[in-house]
Amino acid sequence: MKRGWQYKKVSEIAKYSLGKMLDKAKNKGELKPYLRNFNVRWFDFDLSDVLEMRFLAEEAAKYTAVKGDVLICEGGYPGRAAIWEQDEPIYFQKALHRVRFHEPERSKWFLYYLYAKDLVGTLKTHFNGAGIQHFTGEALAQFEVPLPPLPEQKRIVGILDEAFDGIATAKANAEKNLKNARALFESHLQSVFTQHGKGWEEKRLGEVADSISTGPFGTMLHKSDYVPDGIPLVNPMNIVDSRIVPSGKMMVNEKTRKRLSGYVLKAGDIVIGRRGELGRCALVTDREEGWLCGTGSFFVRLSDCMDGKFFVALFGSQQFKARLEGSAVGTTMSSLNHGILNDLRLPVPPIAVQRKAMAKADDLLAETQRLESIYKQKLAALDELKKSLLHRAFNGELIKDNGQ
Repeated sequence: MKRGWQYKKVSEIAKYSLGKMLDKAKNKGELKPYLRNFNVRWFDFDLSDVLEMRFLAEEAAKYTAVKGDVLICEGGYPGRAAIWEQDEPIYFQKALHRVRFHEPERSKWFLYYLYAKDLVGTLKTHFNGAGIQHFTGEALAQFEVPLPPLPEQKRIVGILDEAFDGIATAKANAEKNLKNARALFESHLQSVFTQHGKGWEEKRLGEVADSISTGPFGTMLHKSDYVPDGIPLVNPMNIVDSRIVPSGKMMVNEKTRKRLSGYVLKAGDIVIGRRGELGRCALVTDREEGWLCGTGSFFVRLSDCMDGKFFVALFGSQQFKARLEGSAVGTTMSSLNHGILNDLRLPVPPIAVQRKAMAKADDLLAETQRLESIYKQKLAALDELKKSLLHRAFNGELIKDNGQ
């Protein structure tokens, strides 16, 4: 530890307490808004969903946080914390600790230290519980914090504040660029599907498909048919973002595939979820050829007048999902049936128009995916920068690095 610094337990430098237990049968007094662990984010509060419970007037001092207090999650996401910065006090529930420092200037330093420990994964060593983890009052009392002299601490916190503001701005700019790229992609598809031109027709799905089939009924598959390393089934849960993602728990052996040969998928088929999230569909590629359509899915073989990529983009568009929701049946879970799909009306441009539109969409999608990759790399780099800054801060290296 740097010379002139010392470690102190929270119990030595602050008062701490838990909030009020929620008990509708016993709680008395006026209804007041209160914070729970859901409302506490790192460095901030989400006040979009604040609940109320009853408090007596004499409980205000015990169960309210005032400006400058640190509120820490006892459970849920134990250790996550923020400083209450508003002038008006706020009540808080038993799921939160309130920490009030004898020297109020220590609050932000302490918050950064908690966050640093969480980022590197060592904060959890202070939690109790084999299943659900808790940051108990006893553990909080014994939690040690490195303390520099207040003037030095103030300068380090100022450096961290400025750096974290810059990181937040960089993250916001990256998110904005990614959002704009996604919007451009969606706008292109929207214009394709709504601005009909010469040669466009409206046809039923039954007219543009050589066949529409559903997967085998569950009674056709038995527990003994499933194997850990075999031929995947494609159920609605396996259709993710217009791609097919296999599950190791839903695979069958070759004998079963031969028995269910009528449900074997071919490259170019369209797999459509029959229930759950309507509009969920994917194009079967060479990789998935030979897999089996599952019980909860349809598979469609298109005729030459409809491009598979165009169909998937159309079927998954927001306007088309709204139409599907209006056509679906079922009170508990919306679902599609063979009749609904067969009669579903589609805008069908000339095949050359479809392929040209999807070629441009592929270019826009590639750019979006490129930006997503950059965004993920930037997020990883920013997280590493945070770790580095905090490591240097709590080793007393930030001021020296900044020439102070």
